[in-house]
Amino acid sequence: MVRPMTLDALASSFGGESMAHMRYVLFADKAEQEGFPNVARLFRAIAYAERVHANNHFNALSELKGDLKVVAGATFGPGNTSKNLELAIMGEEYEVAEMYPAYIAIAELQGERRAVTSFKWALEAEKIHAELFRRAKEYVDRGEDYPLDGKVWICPVCGHTHVGPEPPERCPVCGAPGERYVGY
Repeated sequence: MVRPMTLDALASSFGGESMAHMRYVLFADKAEQEGFPNVARLFRAIAYAERVHANNHFNALSELKGDLKVVAGATFGPGNTSKNLELAIMGEEYEVAEMYPAYIAIAELQGERRAVTSFKWALEAEKIHAELFRRAKEYVDRGEDYPLDGKVWICPVCGHTHVGPEPPERCPVCGAPGERYVGY
């Protein structure tokens, strides 16, 4: 059975990633309405990556049977695409600087290898997401759509995110073959 502190971290991560998934789907709709189709595509792709993270955290809880209260940080206050990108950046930066490093430390201390892997995979993707959202916001703030070079590729195993004409040959995070990547 997963130890209590790691259990809390997994449950909170599941809740946070689930909310990020839904927020990004809604943010994509707003970007589409405002004439930013590439930003909408970016939000949809990263929404899928957040779903992958939530799935990994959920699967690490497979031994659990019962109710949990989930305390998960989330940025709220939807608005136009620029504001939504700012909220996304805030959320991703929190996960990179605060949440996942702390959760990894807890899981490592408690010897919870499955949780460590799930948290580390998510952390690597969140670093990329924060940077992509920062770049997209620079364009949107100038009234321009984000010029994506190809597709946004998501590893369905760990959520690694890659932008380009083709996915990587192998996922640099989990080693999954490139042909498994999902393109947006």
